[in-house]
Amino acid sequence: MKTGRFALFVVLLVGLFVLPSPPAASADPSPAQLRKLTRDAARLNELYRGQIQSLEELRIQAKRALDNSDGLQKRLDAAKAEVRTIAQTTYIAGPIDGMQLFSLKVEPHALLGQAANLGHMAEERVHKVKRVEKMIQDARQAKLAANDKIKKMEQEVRTLQGKRREMERLLAKYGFQQPGGAEGLTQRMISVRAAVMQNFPMPYGVGCLRRGDPGEHGKGRACDFMISSGGTVAGGSDAARGDALAAWLIQNGSRLGVMYIIWKQRYYDIRSGGGWDPMSDRGGPTANHYDHVHVSVF
Repeated sequence: MKTGRFALFVVLLVGLFVLPSPPAASADPSPAQLRKLTRDAARLNELYRGQIQSLEELRIQAKRALDNSDGLQKRLDAAKAEVRTIAQTTYIAGPIDGMQLFSLKVEPHALLGQAANLGHMAEERVHKVKRVEKMIQDARQAKLAANDKIKKMEQEVRTLQGKRREMERLLAKYGFQQPGGAEGLTQRMISVRAAVMQNFPMPYGVGCLRRGDPGEHGKGRACDFMISSGGTVAGGSDAARGDALAAWLIQNGSRLGVMYIIWKQRYYDIRSGGGWDPMSDRGGPTANHYDHVHVSVF
């Protein structure tokens, strides 16, 4: 009787290792599609004469979501393989033989100890199966999230492509300037920097040209107005000065030729409609623009 009960226990335990099929999910997110959209974004950046922040933000979000989905799927595949191995070894081990338990050739306490160990192992294995079930759901949600980000980037590319004539009129208004002089800045950037310095004290300095930078800093069309000593989040009166500077640049941007502003992990890009939009975490106060106001001009 005990042998039959244990055999039933083993069968039920093995049944736990047969993983349930997850609900039907959307197709796996496509790295190739993201690469295509990144190329489309690069062409739009050229057309719009500078990095379009809405596209760059969606690209970063899509890339992170894709990496997260891929990582979860790999961990899930490894966990499934482990559970299959557990199921196989459980079948091989089989139940404890009742006749063996009362045989003079075998110490009863040894087999009882084995049974106790099997019970403990069974509990651990149940936890592993439950963890894999949770991973299945997490992986499914990660795929959906990655597909959603890629779809949003597709929509933004189409929207910006549809604004081509509007953008051409806007760019014609400001014309095209080449950097020049010892500083390697465009005249428009020099004028914007002078206007800012005239209206706002900059005790922590200003950084503009970065030779070799693929963005506006390398083209002489961007400056960073430091609001703290660098690497630290601006606070108190410093933060208030940064807020005032960002507001002033928005108010006077059309007259000065400001293209976009980044401040406090947000961007304001007049080419994609204006208004503040949030940015993903870049990893620190400087990368997230909590210690400086970034300004790019046409």
